[in-house]
Amino acid sequence: MPDRAEKETAQLGEADVRKVAFRGAGFSPQTSRYAGLVALALVIGLWQLAGGLSLVNPIFLPTPLSIVRAMIELALSGALWQHLSHSVVRIGAGWLVGTAAGIVVGFAIGLSTLARGVGITFISALFPIPKIALLPLLILWLGIGEEPKIATIALGVFFSTAISVYSGVDAVPRNLIRMAQSFNVPFFSIVRRVIWPGALPSILAGFRITASIALLLVVSAEMIGAEYGIGAFVLQAGNLMQTDQLLAGVVILSLFGLAVGWLINRLEARLLHWR
Repeated sequence: MPDRAEKETAQLGEADVRKVAFRGAGFSPQTSRYAGLVALALVIGLWQLAGGLSLVNPIFLPTPLSIVRAMIELALSGALWQHLSHSVVRIGAGWLVGTAAGIVVGFAIGLSTLARGVGITFISALFPIPKIALLPLLILWLGIGEEPKIATIALGVFFSTAISVYSGVDAVPRNLIRMAQSFNVPFFSIVRRVIWPGALPSILAGFRITASIALLLVVSAEMIGAEYGIGAFVLQAGNLMQTDQLLAGVVILSLFGLAVGWLINRLEARLLHWR
């Protein structure tokens, strides 16, 4: 009799023990190394197949092979490097100027009451203005040359950088700052050792946004008033209905954006290794 009771108790215990699926991984997606490449190759293959079967007019949508041929011809003729070098110089100069000014103003807004009151008001008023709309005014002020294009890019980069910087400063836990103050750490040491590392993730995330803004603005500025540059080249190819060269310019812009994203990834891996 006791043996039977023990068996029934054991059976009831086994029935009560049930495996429950793990539910805590819903917000931690994993990066697949090959999924994006496979999807891209599939789209390009279908695109090439549609063009090869004459399902799409090549004037409206050239095949990937014709776009690659156009890029090779541009590279061999030297036109690609001429246009690309002008665009890279404009992006680099404008991005550096706008980023440096945005970091200074962003930290001032994050750390100073007076700067916050004045700075946020001006940023809120000026940030929504399309910066490309100011290009004619900048040409009037700075003359026809590289300066108005660089200034347009710098303005677009400045506002986004300032917003990301002071948002990152505000996100730093205040208990860390108070702890440093309680140990009588100097102000600039607190900024360098506490606030700067805490705000760095937000600043680097802002770099991704400002890099895209700089690329968009340089193309727009070159379409309006430039002889050389990827934007000018794309506009000229569109006016001449050379759609293979037009899309070659678009692909070059996409590759440039991928290269900038890779550089920012490397920068994040180097500066945020402590996370």
